[in-house]
Amino acid sequence: MTQVKKVDGRAEKSRLTRARVLDAATELFVRDGYGATALQDIAAAAGVAVQTIYYGFGNKQTVLKQVVDRTIAGDDEPVATMDRQWFRDALATSTAEQHLRVHVEGTCEVLARVAPIMKMLEAASAADATIAELWPDQREDPRLTVQTAAATSLLGKPGARPNVAVEHAADVLYGVLSTELYLLLVTNRGWTTKQYADWAYDVLRPQLCA
Repeated sequence: MTQVKKVDGRAEKSRLTRARVLDAATELFVRDGYGATALQDIAAAAGVAVQTIYYGFGNKQTVLKQVVDRTIAGDDEPVATMDRQWFRDALATSTAEQHLRVHVEGTCEVLARVAPIMKMLEAASAADATIAELWPDQREDPRLTVQTAAATSLLGKPGARPNVAVEHAADVLYGVLSTELYLLLVTNRGWTTKQYADWAYDVLRPQLCA
């Protein structure tokens, strides 16, 4: 007799509850700010008891960390940016120009999710110095690490602009594909994410491609 693997109902319920809490926290943190949002507010918005949040997360700082980590990743899977499919697709391209196009498009998809969260996180960190301690293993800016890996790969491909140092290329990618610039043009000036991606590609192409 064929055995059908049963879905763990409790685990699925826990996963869905966690998702509701993080969805509610994301909306409230961005709308009202981290400092002005209490766990009771998150619990009410998520439709759970505040004790559920204490049991599942411990405190508001942990909720914030998981909101940020999930937003950057785009899901709940513990997969680093450089192991994500869009980044691997960029690495797999055969020319510098193709790499740049895929990298810009993938990064802009991340920026569309992350930029509002990063603005909130910056304000939270300014008010609470312990926020930075939530990511103790990040000695270097993780965005710079990603852009350095992208620059190293891109400059090694046919069509790359000659005599460009990896450090310089990484800095250029870091600056043009930054949350600050994305917020300025998309949020403040009303560009679409596609407009921003097309503009970023046009700016970066002569800098990095022959």
